[in-house]
Amino acid sequence: MSLRLRLTLILGSAFLLLWTLAATWLLYDLRNQTMLALDQRLAASARMVAGLVAQLPPELLNGLHEQRLSAEQLGIPNGLRCQVSSLRGTVLARSHALPGAPLEVDKGFRSQTIDGHPWRSFTLVSDHGLRITTADRLEERSQLERSIWLSATVPAVVALFGSLAILWLGIGQGLAPLTRVREALTRRSADDLSPLPEQGLPSELRPLVTSQNLLLERISQAMERERCLTNNMAHELRSPLTVIKTCLQVARMTEGATAERALANAEQGANRLQRTLEQLLLLARLEGQLPLEDDEPLLARDVAELAIHDVSPAPVALHLLEPLPDAPLAMPSVLAITALRNLLENAVRHTPAGTGVELWVEQEGGQVRFTVRDHGPGVPETHLPRLTQRFWSQGKGNGLGLAIVQAIAERCAARLAFDNRSDGLRVSLSVPLRG
Repeated sequence: MSLRLRLTLILGSAFLLLWTLAATWLLYDLRNQTMLALDQRLAASARMVAGLVAQLPPELLNGLHEQRLSAEQLGIPNGLRCQVSSLRGTVLARSHALPGAPLEVDKGFRSQTIDGHPWRSFTLVSDHGLRITTADRLEERSQLERSIWLSATVPAVVALFGSLAILWLGIGQGLAPLTRVREALTRRSADDLSPLPEQGLPSELRPLVTSQNLLLERISQAMERERCLTNNMAHELRSPLTVIKTCLQVARMTEGATAERALANAEQGANRLQRTLEQLLLLARLEGQLPLEDDEPLLARDVAELAIHDVSPAPVALHLLEPLPDAPLAMPSVLAITALRNLLENAVRHTPAGTGVELWVEQEGGQVRFTVRDHGPGVPETHLPRLTQRFWSQGKGNGLGLAIVQAIAERCAARLAFDNRSDGLRVSLSVPLRG
């Protein structure tokens, strides 16, 4: 169901309900007021007849006996019937339009049936001992009521359907900007990620288009990163493959120590290729939010010692600032060791010969902070934002180590920070504790 039809049905149903309730209330009150007005007319006519009869001479008043008089003679409005009777019930005068049977003359208003027809009557006792009864047929009142209902209902129904038509057109006009956005997206090609125009949009639709443009921008950036990743990965994989191929050709054409060196270089190239592929697979699992094995968690001390063992025989000085927490890290041990090992390898790679790398471990609130310090030349300030980009390096390594550390930190709610100084770079990794 379209949004236009849904809004029309909802608002139209609300209009129909409100109009029905209002019309019912109005017509019911109008009917009661009409019936009250007709009853008051009966009472007023009876008082008027009583006044006219009181003005008659006594000899004419005594001569009234079953006389049929017209409405004009009795002085009552057309459409009403009148009967004049004595207190004993003797009918003295009647209008021509009354039925053959006399009217019941109980005082006040009453409804009665005469000759199979319902009547509404009013009886007034005059000062001369006469009962003045005025009446009209309820069928005539029903016809008047139907006329009133018809006169009031037809305009309301016409206005209701007119309102629904205007509502349908108004909603269509109001949703026109949304239709234009839909058509603009439909006409686009699959590789067109340019932002949608936001000029002339209503305030309710502008946040949606803004969010859509932000999504298109993120998709464009992701596609650009994937293209860069593909190009860089092709270059990184081509280099060790070329080395392996060249070394194997040399080993095939030579013998002795030269062939042995060529095979050793081919093995190094294969190891580099294997390491690059493993890092790419780990990075893909981290960024793709794929499930990871949650092995037995380790303490901060154990993670530091295992990471140093993985980078041996490089000189790494471990500094444990007591007291260290007894709670394990809130990070899978494989990821914790991998992240810290990558930081140590990066520091060893950029520290000058003859100097070592320092690893500081300390508790910081509900976290443990690992700080790796090298004694290299540091990093230019313009390069700091690019340290965690994939395949970006300063001439050493494949540029995936820090990107993996950043992905691990984002996946496990940790925090990676860089402190660039003149005597070296300090990289800190803050990992939350379990519990």
